[in-house]
Amino acid sequence: MPLIDWLFLILLALLQMFAAGHALLYKRDPRAAWAWIVTCLLFPLLGPVLYFLLGINRVRTRAKKLKWHWPLLHAELNFDEDCCLPTSPEDTTICDFIVSPQFNRIAQVSEAITKRPLFSQNNIRVLFNGEQAYPAMLEAIDQASESVFLVTYLFDTGVVGRQFVQALSRAWKRGVDVRIMLDGIGEYYSYPRVGRLLKKHRIPFTRFLPPRIYPLSPFMNLRNHRKILVVDGRIGFTGGMNIGHRHLAKNLDNPSRIQDIHFRLTGPVANQMEQVFLEDWGFSTGNYDLEARTPTRGAGEAVCRTVTVGPNQDLNKLNVILVGAVAMAEERVRIMTPYFLPTRELVGALQSAALRGVQVDIVLPAKNNLPFVHWATRNMLWELLMYGVRIYYQPPPFSHAKLFLVDDAYAIIGSANLDPRSLRLNFEMVIEVFEDGFGRSMTRHMDFIIGESREVSLEEVDGRSLPERFRDSFFWLFSPYF
Repeated sequence: MPLIDWLFLILLALLQMFAAGHALLYKRDPRAAWAWIVTCLLFPLLGPVLYFLLGINRVRTRAKKLKWHWPLLHAELNFDEDCCLPTSPEDTTICDFIVSPQFNRIAQVSEAITKRPLFSQNNIRVLFNGEQAYPAMLEAIDQASESVFLVTYLFDTGVVGRQFVQALSRAWKRGVDVRIMLDGIGEYYSYPRVGRLLKKHRIPFTRFLPPRIYPLSPFMNLRNHRKILVVDGRIGFTGGMNIGHRHLAKNLDNPSRIQDIHFRLTGPVANQMEQVFLEDWGFSTGNYDLEARTPTRGAGEAVCRTVTVGPNQDLNKLNVILVGAVAMAEERVRIMTPYFLPTRELVGALQSAALRGVQVDIVLPAKNNLPFVHWATRNMLWELLMYGVRIYYQPPPFSHAKLFLVDDAYAIIGSANLDPRSLRLNFEMVIEVFEDGFGRSMTRHMDFIIGESREVSLEEVDGRSLPERFRDSFFWLFSPYF
């Protein structure tokens, strides 16, 4: 065999061993580690290439260093009567007077993990589907006087998307600081790409981890899934909605219509949302000179905190908070999510809660827009049903809403699903909400949805045909990648 062939084989073997070794050292999920190791060893060239493109799930950002430089965290703001401000990175004390004793421990867990303060005096308005959310968002953009910061995963260029581009263009022309962040992969879901329209209108925008051939980007699998709109640092919008006609759920002629929930927030938490955007903007552009403005007093009763999730220093934080909240539930836990492939820790926490008498309800879409996720989920539902967890299938149209409730007074809202992609791969942002009124309103909404849904029984899951079992089990094997 020629020397060049021997050198190629040696190089190929070294590449395989390096990729397999990297997966062994850095993968936290043993199933994912085994899958990538086997892929790298069985497919000499394709395996390592796929691993470097899709399997490297850590990036470095400066967010951890930045958090203690934002004005909103400075103790000299004298805002102590209205929020809980730490005085140093080591100070993780929770202010008892803004969180009821029942939820103080949940607040302590998230405070220690996020190093972000709780803010009171926030107001939250629930917006169902695009029919309610889009007019409110467009109105806020049209009334902006200082800044408009927007990040979204999908930005459709149909009628709805062009309405947003026009509103952003009007704001930019009247001197408002407009900054748009597009996900480097999500932008390709529509044609023409929205970046072309923004460039045409000279609206400043950046792409988050766009795919590149040279220099090759090893982070194609890591997406910015956050949905954040912050206007003048005072009004924030977040939830499950992207920007596009699919979220116009009342349009019965729309074959791709979906249901979703978005939220309009005013008060100091909007400033934290602005901080999250600026951290992402700095990471994407290299410009970390922008500063979040001083938080303003609000008029609401909600106590809130932003929680960032991502494959950087925020890895696994949301999962720890969810497990802790379920463990501390006294009466009920309710979950609504389109994609449900929870971690083993969260499955155990839900099982334990049901066994000690906590009512655990999980609402999933009866028909998923990603069938393979639905099949993978069906493979693990028996683990919850056999311990008394109630599973419900919500009838069409497909529900993209995300909601997590504990004891009708603690909620987590935002962009994250309960699957490996949101918990480990995507950059997400959720908001903790401590408020009885908001919790009760979301409980009533869940009651209504459950009343329209079909409960799934253990007998139904166990009664699947053998081909269905093989199909569901097969796709479940790939769940670490979903």
